[in-house]
Amino acid sequence: MEIDGSRIGPDSPPFFIAEAGVNHNGELERAKELIDVAVEAGADAVKFQTFTAERLVTPDADKADYQTETTGEGSQYEMLKRYELNNKEHELLLDYCSEKEITFLSTPFDRESADMLKQLGVSAIKLGSGELNNIPLIKHVAGFNLPLIVSTGMGTLEEVKEAYGTIQSVDPRADVVFLHCTSAYPCSPDDVNLRAMETIRKELNVSVGYSDHTVLPETPAFAVAAGASILEKHFTLDSTLPGPDHEASLEPEELDRAVTLVQTATRIRGNPRKQPTESEQENIQTIRKSLHAASDLNSGDLLEEGDVAILRPEEGLSPRWYESVIGTEITRNVSQGNPITISDLEIEEDDS
Repeated sequence: MEIDGSRIGPDSPPFFIAEAGVNHNGELERAKELIDVAVEAGADAVKFQTFTAERLVTPDADKADYQTETTGEGSQYEMLKRYELNNKEHELLLDYCSEKEITFLSTPFDRESADMLKQLGVSAIKLGSGELNNIPLIKHVAGFNLPLIVSTGMGTLEEVKEAYGTIQSVDPRADVVFLHCTSAYPCSPDDVNLRAMETIRKELNVSVGYSDHTVLPETPAFAVAAGASILEKHFTLDSTLPGPDHEASLEPEELDRAVTLVQTATRIRGNPRKQPTESEQENIQTIRKSLHAASDLNSGDLLEEGDVAILRPEEGLSPRWYESVIGTEITRNVSQGNPITISDLEIEEDDS
């Protein structure tokens, strides 16, 4: 998968999405401030949410408990209506992201919103966890010929497989990354369960990522170690602002730390190859051992176990030769402590 020129996959650096969501509180200038924070932190993308309340929720739908705690009484409809961004505002934000050289993404909650994002020219479509079983919407965006990022919070493995099957039925070659997620705000570390990413990867043979709802800056870095190719983290200008998601979001300094930790974790994770690093090369000779003369050896002697010591440095034959040299004739004098080399013995070196 490639998003806005960034390669996404297990052998590439993780793609960090700073999730602004609705933390702009419906204000365009605050949304731009959030973009600035994401840029300063070093995120690869900043993501918003695209919806109209009428197409998202019934007029009298209750709020989730966490929404009531953070925004007070009232319906979901009344709350969401305050956080809508219109088409022009989306266009202005996309242009601002382009100016700031950060990828603009947004999560659509209905077909019309998805169509508007496509028309704007977004480089990928991100579907939230609430749409994992919204087969009509999944089928619709699968036809966009754009990379798809799909969160799987509240879902079962069977539902993830169904969503993937739906995408493949429309576009068998679709680029898809599924994000493991726990849809709790905030999410307890006990409920994170990063090992679920490995299950999704193995069962579907796709790249996986992690959408984080803990309040810990460290969690995305842990997800990198667990194999995440994409990371998503909610952030805000101020966690005490009114709104449903501010309390479970990182403040600017915390977002900066989260991105830095992910970058460090990426370097630490490295690559699948097991071989000496450049920094190890200079230590091999001094730390590894080789065969040395345990006493003065004379030409013509047959080596016995007591004649050969395994010692640092690695200047002679590898210890793997130990059993092969016992009983072998030494062809020249070797003083005690000196390395025993292939030229000191009547044997031929092979690839062992």
